[in-house]
Amino acid sequence: MRFATFVHDGKRQAGAVADDQVHAFEHPVELLDLIVEGEQSLRGAGERALAGILPLPLADVRLLPPLRPPTVRDYMTFESHVEGVARGYGDTVPEEWYAAPAFYFTNPYAMIGAHDDVPLPPGCLRFDFELEVAAVIGKAGRDLTPEQACEHIIGYTILNDWSARDLQGREMKVKLGPAKGKDTATTLGPWLVTADELEPHRNPEGFLDLALTVQVNGEHVGQDRLADMAWTFEEMTAYASRGTWIRPGDVLGSGTCGNGGCLAELWGRGGAFEPRPLVPGDTVTMTVEGIGTISNTVVEGVAPVPLPPARRRR
Repeated sequence: MRFATFVHDGKRQAGAVADDQVHAFEHPVELLDLIVEGEQSLRGAGERALAGILPLPLADVRLLPPLRPPTVRDYMTFESHVEGVARGYGDTVPEEWYAAPAFYFTNPYAMIGAHDDVPLPPGCLRFDFELEVAAVIGKAGRDLTPEQACEHIIGYTILNDWSARDLQGREMKVKLGPAKGKDTATTLGPWLVTADELEPHRNPEGFLDLALTVQVNGEHVGQDRLADMAWTFEEMTAYASRGTWIRPGDVLGSGTCGNGGCLAELWGRGGAFEPRPLVPGDTVTMTVEGIGTISNTVVEGVAPVPLPPARRRR
């Protein structure tokens, strides 16, 4: 099944998606609340919506992020992406990358919908996209094995980890990871696809084998297969749960795919800012087989509020 959160006639609603239509739940409820109640509650609400509610054309609603995630972990599981970006710094893939599926926590308040405008981050001159797939946790757990983790993933969606590369580059020198470089917007959508829908795409090695493509202003920029990940979502979930809890609604991003899944990889491989960084008016469209399409247009942002530099220790 597929579940969306949307606005129609100024009212925020959630429901089940089928045949280019969305069927609102019979009683107002947040998708995350149903996920917390359990998969049976979610599916029951979806079945009742599909059976008894007059649908709305998807073209008549504004899609919001499917859910408001309590946490968002973003991984880096495509070796070709890591290698391409590292090349731009005269570097190679560090051995530590192969040891475990590394991630960082990003801003859950920055989620935007599948077709929302994306403002340039304040002060950004090198704006970039990142094509990813995200798993959504449906059941709490900790210290899971990958086999156990399979039962904790309720579904998948598309994630675009918008990145201010110039801000990110400065921040990474402080050794704390990206912050404002990744803080303005993250697209999540267009809807949540339950895990069972994608099982037919699982290959013998246990990876979901889905085609990923990205276009800028209608021009093809990159493509990859989700099966090129170095770890499965179940392994990533197990690692996320090591020594701590994962809970319903937590989002786990795959990390950027390779072969042009972001501009920074192409810059690293080519040694120049080609294609150019994103500017207002650019539209980035991402399609993932079995899930759907998201398309966002970059718009002008706001100027950064001035802050003083650090008071240096005397």
